[in-house]
Amino acid sequence: MKPPPFAYRAPESLGEALSMLAEHGDDAKVLAGGQSLVPLLNLRLARPALLVDLARVPGLAGVDQRAGGLALGAMARERTLERSELVRRLAPLLSAALPFIGHPAIRSRGTLGGSLAHADPAAEIPAVAAALDAEMVVVSAGRGERTVAAKDFFSGYLSTALEPDEILTEVRIPPFPSGMGVSFMEVARRHGDFAMVGVAAAVRLEAGYIAEARLALTGVADAPVRAVDAERSLLGAAPDAASFAGAAQAVAQRLAPRSDLHGSAEYRREVAGTLVRRALAAASGRAAAHNLQGDLEEGAIP
Repeated sequence: MKPPPFAYRAPESLGEALSMLAEHGDDAKVLAGGQSLVPLLNLRLARPALLVDLARVPGLAGVDQRAGGLALGAMARERTLERSELVRRLAPLLSAALPFIGHPAIRSRGTLGGSLAHADPAAEIPAVAAALDAEMVVVSAGRGERTVAAKDFFSGYLSTALEPDEILTEVRIPPFPSGMGVSFMEVARRHGDFAMVGVAAAVRLEAGYIAEARLALTGVADAPVRAVDAERSLLGAAPDAASFAGAAQAVAQRLAPRSDLHGSAEYRREVAGTLVRRALAAASGRAAAHNLQGDLEEGAIP
């Protein structure tokens, strides 16, 4: 397979890259790792006249703590994030999801921003961004910087709020509540394949009841799905099988996935419900373990 002809530029500053996008508009594509774009080029499903490679642009790959949360450069490699103790501590749900992305060779080249901007509906990172209420910082030459919430960033199949002249430069993850248990689960035909269904779950317990819950799904719509109704149904509930089954039913009732050669819509709904129950149970168990460890450290349990 060979890609169609294109020009290639590797700017050495963000301003230079933005100028190229401003000049070429829809005819230009940003290369931010290439683990999704290069296959599309080889299959001739993408035909840009110009590729703007961000690999040489400085300052886009940071992994920093900011205001109790994280500021992650869009060019941060997925493998770097997977190995980061800071990410593990401040965004454990992201840490839990990263090993499901392809294989180590892919994660060594793939980037956080590349996955978000590509917005594959079966990808893991967009669902995690939705569950974490992440914010995307995007920049253009003419309009400067703006911030887009995850709930507004993903607009449809392989579509985002990014304008043709904009570059995603940073992902901001707000402080994650302490003591929250997390779980990421997915079903794929083979390890490393895109998920047919994936679930990101986080649960915080207070006095033995659910005080906060977050649920996001991948592979079941044209964009990641944040299951807000199911989250609300869990507030104040006991972390038991009945509560998790109710949340799973609430999720399944609202899903309208597409059928394809990998699975029918009915199959995806059934899998989604099963994974929601399992992920919530796992996240709740970890939250309970966090609380127990905290009580032990504080001397509340002799």
